[in-house]
Amino acid sequence: MSMTVAILMGSDSDLDIMQEAAGALEKFGISYEMKVLSAHRSPADLIRYVENTEKKGVKVYIAGAGGAAHLAGVIAAHTTRPVIGVPIPTAMMGGLDSLLATVQMPSGIPVATVAASKGGAANAGILAAQILALSDTKLQKKMAQHKTDLAKSVQAKNEKLAAKLKSKKA
Repeated sequence: MSMTVAILMGSDSDLDIMQEAAGALEKFGISYEMKVLSAHRSPADLIRYVENTEKKGVKVYIAGAGGAAHLAGVIAAHTTRPVIGVPIPTAMMGGLDSLLATVQMPSGIPVATVAASKGGAANAGILAAQILALSDTKLQKKMAQHKTDLAKSVQAKNEKLAAKLKSKKA
């Protein structure tokens, strides 16, 4: 199976968060590959990887990095494919440093940026799926079902809360 999405992280310590992006892609049946590549420590390897994966058909990049989080920006500078940045929370600034480094890109080099959290990484996977669904009717149906499932989940939680509150009044 060929890979459609490349999930990259600046360090193996980012894996716990970036697995959420992988999980979201798996939910929609989207193929992916995960790699550790650094914008600062292995920039030539990173650029070579981007060039090679484009030739292999990757359509979207998801990049997670913390601190001086330039990974997504470097990828975006070397591709015309969509890049989704996942700022990784840090001990020093709680992820604000990562968020600003990821989101503050110069004009012409866009990086779609999600929240600095596991939920943000999951959203990166969902956003990649939405991008791919633009040209895939089967995936469009899966995305629509996902939205329906979210609504049903909220409705079920609301009913549970209503029952709990009702039993307290009784």
